[in-house]
Amino acid sequence: MRGSIILPILLLGTWVLIGVAGSSSSDDHAFVGNKKCYPCHLKQFKSWQETKMAKAYQLLKPGERSDAKKQAGLDPDKDYTGDAECLKCHVTGWGQPGGFVDMQQTPQLAGVGCESCHGAGSEYIKDPYMSLKNKEYKLAEVVAVGLVAPVTGSMCTSCHNEESPFFKAFDFEQRKEEGIHQVSPLRFKHE
Repeated sequence: MRGSIILPILLLGTWVLIGVAGSSSSDDHAFVGNKKCYPCHLKQFKSWQETKMAKAYQLLKPGERSDAKKQAGLDPDKDYTGDAECLKCHVTGWGQPGGFVDMQQTPQLAGVGCESCHGAGSEYIKDPYMSLKNKEYKLAEVVAVGLVAPVTGSMCTSCHNEESPFFKAFDFEQRKEEGIHQVSPLRFKHE
């Protein structure tokens, strides 16, 4: 009897360790969309909604920013919403597992959302980390499992570069200072 109990416990322990080890990088997590973030980050979400980042997908539609498209040598009447060269910078998670596919399958990932900078959010919203059940999560715990990584200049310049027909010089430190959304206060205490 004792041996029959030990094997399942060992298997369960191994499965848990593999699961934890496998979830240590935010690159491995599934995208969930911005609406999963705003219950705790409402002020950040509302201020982000007013940005060009939030509306980036809309800019790909025919007739949007016609003058700017003409000036950049693009056809203002063309629908760019299916163009991979544009989508890589105008949606969340393009070309990544669980990322934006199209408006029918993944409308929650249209635009440059929270997960574009902060990583895919499926692990963030689990109970031990960022959830309404855990309103005072410990930042150190979230960092330890690889959920929070600092936003870097290379993240930004993967889109804000000379490949973009609308490129303007990009100063990461200045942009970081200006911010893309309101930074604080957060709805719940963070340590």
